[in-house]
Amino acid sequence: MTDPIRIPDDLKPVDGRFGSGPSKVRPEGVEALARVATTFLGTSHRQKTVKDEVARLRRGIGEFFGLPDGYEVIISNGGTSAFWETATFGLIREKAQFAEFGEFGAKFVKAVTDAPFLADPTVHKAPGGGAAYLRAEAGVDTYASVQNETSTGVAVPVKRVTGADPGALLLTDATSGGGSLDVDLTETDVYYLAPQKAFGSDGGLWIALMSPAAIDRAYKIKESGRYIPQFLDLVTAIEQSRLEQTYNTPALATVFLAAEQVDWMNAQGGLAWAAKRSAESAAAIYGWADRSAVATPFITDPALRSNAVATIDFADGVDAAAIAKVLRANGIVDTEPYRKLGRNQLRVALYPTVDPADVEALTRCIDFVVDRL
Repeated sequence: MTDPIRIPDDLKPVDGRFGSGPSKVRPEGVEALARVATTFLGTSHRQKTVKDEVARLRRGIGEFFGLPDGYEVIISNGGTSAFWETATFGLIREKAQFAEFGEFGAKFVKAVTDAPFLADPTVHKAPGGGAAYLRAEAGVDTYASVQNETSTGVAVPVKRVTGADPGALLLTDATSGGGSLDVDLTETDVYYLAPQKAFGSDGGLWIALMSPAAIDRAYKIKESGRYIPQFLDLVTAIEQSRLEQTYNTPALATVFLAAEQVDWMNAQGGLAWAAKRSAESAAAIYGWADRSAVATPFITDPALRSNAVATIDFADGVDAAAIAKVLRANGIVDTEPYRKLGRNQLRVALYPTVDPADVEALTRCIDFVVDRL
């Protein structure tokens, strides 16, 4: 039996959490939560104590993204998976078009395809590692794409569809891109995300930045008489958010930690700072992979490489799963690839919470492990 590989402490990152979601939660946020535990946790979400935190989160998100006039920050329960169903019931009138280039885009496609009250969507697909794009199509009232595909590490710009029918909406899945990648919100109608990635909290919420046109669409669909399950009622989510609360009881710790993270990022310089910090981490890991004899970026087109989530392939004969196992045994965790992608690779979160110096340290640790496997 061989001795386990021990990575020297002076090579290790200060914080060894590189998960793509749930992501690293800042210790300072946990400490802040502990300080208010007896007055906040276990209290009613209909009372001022909790509503103030929901308001803080909504206000901070709006400041962080530079919310355009008329746009609103809407918060509800269930995470991105719940939002896909909510949008299926409450935002698509008849026909949608999708750009699908990974597992997360495919899940929204399935929700819409399965809906008996909607037409079959048009779907533009690209294989893992590539990107698919939307294009104008008569009769499409809702377009949907992913800003950052968490499963593959492909990122694309957020841009309205030129030539789309008047009134057509664009929905942008920013689950893992929001907070790490730059965006002009006027280029989309719904920019939706979850707090367990760049916003350094836990899961269980969805957050959507909605244009006036999207809000108007939600009300018109509800007024049409379409059956909408109460939990997935977007108008309810809108109206409850305006009251600084959610329809169902939220996870209070999730709300507080997300609000702490947003305030921290705003204090550092907001989205411009966060995007720059993620870009520095991306430069560190992609630069290392480009120089490596055994590793290479999975995304061959540099223009598509995500600054939020990096995927790194390894050469035949170098077992990425073994690398991840050794890293985990040394306190460097969650570098395993997306399970369904099935590649010999590591996946590394580059969210603003992650220090670029820790990403540099991770690359040194990988080299150390590879030399000894």
